[in-house]
Amino acid sequence: MNKDIERILVSEDKIEGIITELAEKIDRDYSGSEKKLLLLCILKGSVVFMGELMKKITIPVEIDFMKVSSYGSGTVSSGRLNILLDITRGDMADLDIIVIEDIIDSGRTLSYLVQYLQLKGAHSVRTCTMLDKPSRREVNFDPDYVGCTIPDEFVVGFGLDYDEKYRNLPYIGVLKPEVYNH
Repeated sequence: MNKDIERILVSEDKIEGIITELAEKIDRDYSGSEKKLLLLCILKGSVVFMGELMKKITIPVEIDFMKVSSYGSGTVSSGRLNILLDITRGDMADLDIIVIEDIIDSGRTLSYLVQYLQLKGAHSVRTCTMLDKPSRREVNFDPDYVGCTIPDEFVVGFGLDYDEKYRNLPYIGVLKPEVYNH
């Protein structure tokens, strides 16, 4: 797998530091809340990030999962989302939700999910992403918690994949173009 990586963009040590900082901010922001804090993982890519993040958060936290996909064909998305696995809870009004995402490109998915969760009655909804690519934004959306901003490159590792491969790399690397341009 490592032979397919052009260069390491975010090292294991840097990832650990980023996650520690994010956890400290979340602890600070929610330590006085009367509501339940829920980390809502967007499957599959965010699992590794959420697993590491929740270990460093010191206040009580619950977890749940959603899985969404874009409608469309091939690499072209219509911008509409299909919810494959939804959150179904009776206590939405008692939840401060932080949607956990691995990477934000266009911003469409998280923009939609924030509105969707608000309509479902969540007390509050914020977003947390390991990686942000603001140069690819297609909607007006800014995440609440950002691990690091990256350039518009094809990245894998630490949960991010190409064709279901590379998720288990302990760092985030730039994939060589010849791997995905065949």
